[in-house]
Amino acid sequence: MADAKHNKLAFVFIMITLLIDSIGIGIIIPVMPDLIQDVKGGDLGNAALWGGLLVTSFALMQFLFGPALGGLSDRFGRRPVLLVSLLVMAIDYVVMGFANTIWLLFIARIVAGIAAATQTTAAAFIADVSSAEEKSQNFGLMGAAFGLGFVIGAMIGGILGEYDPRAPFFAAAAVAGVNLIFGYFVLPETVTDAIRRPFEIKRANPFGAFMAIRKLPNITKLLTVEFFYEFAFLVFPTTWAYFTLERFGWSPLLVGVSLMSFGISIALVQGLLIRWIIPKLGEPNTILLGLGFNLIGFVFLVFNTSGLAALLFTPIIALGAVANPAIIGLMSQTVSDKEQGELQGLIASTRSVAAIFSPLVMTQLFFVFTRPENIYVPGAAFALSAGLMIICIAILQIGRKVRHT
Repeated sequence: MADAKHNKLAFVFIMITLLIDSIGIGIIIPVMPDLIQDVKGGDLGNAALWGGLLVTSFALMQFLFGPALGGLSDRFGRRPVLLVSLLVMAIDYVVMGFANTIWLLFIARIVAGIAAATQTTAAAFIADVSSAEEKSQNFGLMGAAFGLGFVIGAMIGGILGEYDPRAPFFAAAAVAGVNLIFGYFVLPETVTDAIRRPFEIKRANPFGAFMAIRKLPNITKLLTVEFFYEFAFLVFPTTWAYFTLERFGWSPLLVGVSLMSFGISIALVQGLLIRWIIPKLGEPNTILLGLGFNLIGFVFLVFNTSGLAALLFTPIIALGAVANPAIIGLMSQTVSDKEQGELQGLIASTRSVAAIFSPLVMTQLFFVFTRPENIYVPGAAFALSAGLMIICIAILQIGRKVRHT
């Protein structure tokens, strides 16, 4: 009974930590177009290209160092890895706030990418304190907490961005600092000697991790779906601020409002709705349902020309958020307790591979199809995301057909 109570308190702690940490991420998105244009100059299309490169540099570091951080958390514990990550992120936001060259922004993003262990370690933490039946639902709560913090951050960023595009970065640094202090006093350690795993260099890199874990059933297929899903979903953080400014003429405040609406909807879906859907449908059908709603949402955004309609359609698009927790939950049920940190690092690396290439592709599509000499389709990136949803559905359905024959 005492262990159950301790686990519940630990779960609450990590949810609050994710909430506060995601505020720092959401707070900077509405002002990135203005900041890049202020530092680099050029038009909105060029700003989108540089924004894509910044996201890619961050993702490349996550890919290279994600499994190492997951392995370190399996060896030394979730708590120290998480707290050091938060400290580096707080410093990173300050550097970005003062940056006056594009290269300093790149350096800041590279350092942050190396230290960005927050979500990976938090996911391993949740796996530590969840039963097999609870994992998918609890990963949904993790997404809800992160989404809610993103909502708050996006709104703060939109408001502060109206006054100064650099102000949100200093606010994000303050939020990360508060999160660090909070975590230091309340975050317990969940790695015990019973599940502690030695740190191995050969498994502490993304390639070694893939080789070590690929033998597990269904992991390869689910990682492939996760890759394409993440590649498609990154169209929102990488192009949304540029897309809505180009198509609807939105200000940073309106961008923040739209992200707030989207984040609230995702939080409701992953925090409440998914706890009803997964027991009814099971993880495989829940994944397919989410992919279907994502497909509808992406197609809608390609053709929609009304900013009001985009806001009103947000809850439908957000229903697609049931897919990712179900994917992660299925994978987490496949590995042992000793491998949870490594698995989450592997998932982070898979996402990072998508995040390396997706921003480049998505922002390039936005750049090309907003040039006056080309066909004007500012939502071209969403068309690609719709196609990727079809690929994901096909992969899952082919797997089912093979098993049934």
